[in-house]
Amino acid sequence: MDGRTLHFHLAGINNQNFIMRDEETGSWWQQVTGCAILGPLTGRCLQAISWDEVTFAVFKWEHPRGLVLLPDAGSKDAYAEADWEKNVADYPTVTPIDPHDTLKPRDLVVGVTSAANATAYPWATLAAQNPILDSVGGTPVLVLLHPDGRSLRCFDRRIGDDTLELFLKTGTHPPVIVDGKTGSEWNFSGLAISGPLAGRRLARVTCLKDFWFDWKTYNPGTRVFMAGLAAPAR
Repeated sequence: MDGRTLHFHLAGINNQNFIMRDEETGSWWQQVTGCAILGPLTGRCLQAISWDEVTFAVFKWEHPRGLVLLPDAGSKDAYAEADWEKNVADYPTVTPIDPHDTLKPRDLVVGVTSAANATAYPWATLAAQNPILDSVGGTPVLVLLHPDGRSLRCFDRRIGDDTLELFLKTGTHPPVIVDGKTGSEWNFSGLAISGPLAGRRLARVTCLKDFWFDWKTYNPGTRVFMAGLAAPAR
């Protein structure tokens, strides 16, 4: 931040979302937004970097020489219990949820933002309609779930001036997606591995796997994609 490296530690939890405190200024930062909410840096936001939420099997397949960060054995007591999410499942949330809402507070969604627009893709819908082709804030997106049912990635469907229509090729492992216009085949990392577009790569779109109540708290105007159509959140 402004040429200075900040060092963070967990300061607390706000609506079941981590609050981090930096050692240099004492500012408090919200996990889901990366923005400071208290202290000298209030209103400043950390620059997001691309990240993945994939199984170790996918990571190892794509990066056979990749490194694995292990917990510090000497700080074992400082780590959350493995069943932490189960223990807090009954805790109340402060986000008001419409009782007529189609989603429950703890339903999982995939959240995508672009040009100040946000869309939530219910995990159950994605699992049934994988992959999802949509547009968020003018960006044509591909929301793609790995056949393992856990690994997730999102991409911009544009290559040059063309917007691709992509579908999952059945019976392939690792998974392959195909664009209907050129017949090019793409792997799970967004790289075209065969066809006229071989060697081209789809740009990543940041997406967040989150609970519905948390996503709606920080994106109150979000759309909700439901079985082929998007509806405004209530």
